[in-house]
Amino acid sequence: MVFQGIGESIVYFGHLPIPGPVIGMVLLFLALQAKNQGAPASLEDIAHLMIRYLYLFLIPACVGCFFLIKNNLEEWIIIIISVVVSTLVSMIFGALMMKYMLTRHQKKPEEDSQ
Repeated sequence: MVFQGIGESIVYFGHLPIPGPVIGMVLLFLALQAKNQGAPASLEDIAHLMIRYLYLFLIPACVGCFFLIKNNLEEWIIIIISVVVSTLVSMIFGALMMKYMLTRHQKKPEEDSQ
């Protein structure tokens, strides 16, 4: 919550078009990377719980898309293209991030043994 608050403050004072929680998550990620230790156990537990119920967070957005398409039929192709492109970008970024993290995790035991 602290990082979300910091992200919201940055957006408010910086007049940025990015949501505050997104900036907060990036700051949390950078802080955990700078610490160079694993995530705290409490954070891991909460993350696993949220991932387990992630689909519940996506349902309202999907329902909203149905009403959006109904009201703006002339823009349906733009909406579909933006959803497909953003999904592909998210999948590629997630895969690259996972590859980086796995490589980093595999190198860590080698560095500890030296």
